[in-house]
Amino acid sequence: MNQGRNVLVIGGNRYFGKRLVERLLAAGDRVTVVNRGSSPPPPGAAHLVADRDDEASLRAALGERTFDVVVDQVCYTPRQAETARRVFTGRTGRYVMTSTVEVYEYEDSIAPVREDAVDPLTVAVDPDLPWDDPAFLEAHYGEGKRQAEAVFAAAGPALPWTSVRVAHVLGGDDDFTGRLGHYADRIAAGEPIAVPAQNRPATYIHVEEIAGFLFWAAGQDFTGPVNAASHSTLSTEDLCAAVEAHLGGGRTVLRPVEVGQVSPFSFFRFYGMDNSRAVRLGYRFSPARQWLAQAVAETLGQPLGKDN
Repeated sequence: MNQGRNVLVIGGNRYFGKRLVERLLAAGDRVTVVNRGSSPPPPGAAHLVADRDDEASLRAALGERTFDVVVDQVCYTPRQAETARRVFTGRTGRYVMTSTVEVYEYEDSIAPVREDAVDPLTVAVDPDLPWDDPAFLEAHYGEGKRQAEAVFAAAGPALPWTSVRVAHVLGGDDDFTGRLGHYADRIAAGEPIAVPAQNRPATYIHVEEIAGFLFWAAGQDFTGPVNAASHSTLSTEDLCAAVEAHLGGGRTVLRPVEVGQVSPFSFFRFYGMDNSRAVRLGYRFSPARQWLAQAVAETLGQPLGKDN
């Protein structure tokens, strides 16, 4: 097991990035976190303040430092990837980019999708799109990640690289998305939950499991994309049943809609990822149904009507 590595985490001050940093520190790694200074990293990690969108700022903060591994938690656009590729080529032996299941947003397959469904070497890159516009970036999240992957893939062996395509993440009392809360509020009140008329399942992963996966991936030598998802899919009905059981009451009322806004974790297309590449490489995932109730309890806290 690799210990005492010099690891840089870009971002890493909340949710599973924070847990990754804690795992690295516990393993004896020397960890540096670089962010814009909005919040400190976990205790024990060194802290550099820089704007990753500003190449001069990033280079100034890093100085002459080199790293065994860089884990990039906050690369969303090809522009950010191009900056990182220039800055870190020759400065690190491994670059791990946290990507997303959303790279498969056009792959509406009944079978879980494999990594080769989106080959970064075939993705066209357009850095001139309005990536600095928050509304554009939010609407093109999957495209931004696809193009970012393509930029790193084009570096070839000069920057040994992998992208971890992360399934939808659940769990933790610091889940900042409010998505499970959306269901809890409506189930407690018996209010309708809007879902697609043909509601598709998806793959998920627990917040601790993805932190563990990133820690593992940092110590491997494979390259290219890899899917990270717990075994089996979950449906909206599965999530609602777990929330209703946690609340100890309430009523799930699903309202199918053909078009328009639907609830989080309900999908017009299948969002299942094939995790067999990671399994072949040696990672052991847990079944999603094994941790679902725990994830709901962590995020929602005590059931309604019980003492906290």
